[in-house]
Amino acid sequence: MTSELLVIIPCLNEEQTIESLVLQLLKNTANCNARIIIADGGSTDKTVEIAKKLASEHPQITYLHNPKRIQSAAVNLAVSTFAQNCDYFIRLDAHADYPDNYCHILLEEAQATGADSVVVAMDTQGKSGFQKAVAAAQNSKLGNGGSAHRAGITQGCWVDHGHHALMKVKAFNTAGHYDENFSHNEDAELDTRLTKAGCKIWLTAKTNLIYYPRPSPVKLFRQYMQYGKGRVRNILKHHTRPKLRQLLPVAVFPAALLALLFPFCKLMAVPFIAWAGLCIAYGALIGYKAHNVTLALSGPAAMIMHFSWSLGFWLGIREALLKNATGTHA
Repeated sequence: MTSELLVIIPCLNEEQTIESLVLQLLKNTANCNARIIIADGGSTDKTVEIAKKLASEHPQITYLHNPKRIQSAAVNLAVSTFAQNCDYFIRLDAHADYPDNYCHILLEEAQATGADSVVVAMDTQGKSGFQKAVAAAQNSKLGNGGSAHRAGITQGCWVDHGHHALMKVKAFNTAGHYDENFSHNEDAELDTRLTKAGCKIWLTAKTNLIYYPRPSPVKLFRQYMQYGKGRVRNILKHHTRPKLRQLLPVAVFPAALLALLFPFCKLMAVPFIAWAGLCIAYGALIGYKAHNVTLALSGPAAMIMHFSWSLGFWLGIREALLKNATGTHA
């Protein structure tokens, strides 16, 4: 490969991981003609200090301030500023782990398949007790609904969405970059435009990333609520139909509201009780199969994910209706 490879790391308060990740990348992209961009969104810890130090010590590294903070804006800015001589860029998460051959495999897959985008599966793992339970939930159909890039795959396939890894700069520019109105689900929204433009997305089975979920119930709740809002924005923007695995959690919040009518009609609580019972039983089964009592908490973790996603979805609909009522655009 003669052109430069752009590797973009959007980050915010990642002092614990940024240096080790970048040093690993330097070692593993030595033969890729790679330029590494650390795009920081205004960290208040030592991330900026570490990034600038790395940039001063290694000519392949560039520190970039991202005034809009969010990841989508970081990638857009990096590509617009530095990708003139690049065929491909790779997007990395600062709080994930990657195998040493990650970038090489992505390039090989792109060149072998002719894909415009190469996406990867996520192997979710936890370090703390609750985080391990969340990981178990996210790795199960209870938590991921059978999503291809969340489940273990044995061979590559063409998909309509996956966790973003490598993309052709030309395809990214043709689709119009990430929509910076999306703080979450920006990858799914862009994939919708990519497929409409005739671009092909390849889910590779030759590599993946290790993702660490939110370590506390509150952070997990906030994350999935934003995911729910983002899904609504995507549906409304592109007039698409949600898949069944996305529709099922939508009913959780209404079921919770119905359960409040239990004192007046006991049947109103049946949907909520059935859902809660299913989650708790599924989590208990996960813990039993793994011989790990902690993983039984994957049921309650899934409940947090479902409820907050559903709440975010309905809040997103409410926001869209209010914007339409006031004559503004969603």
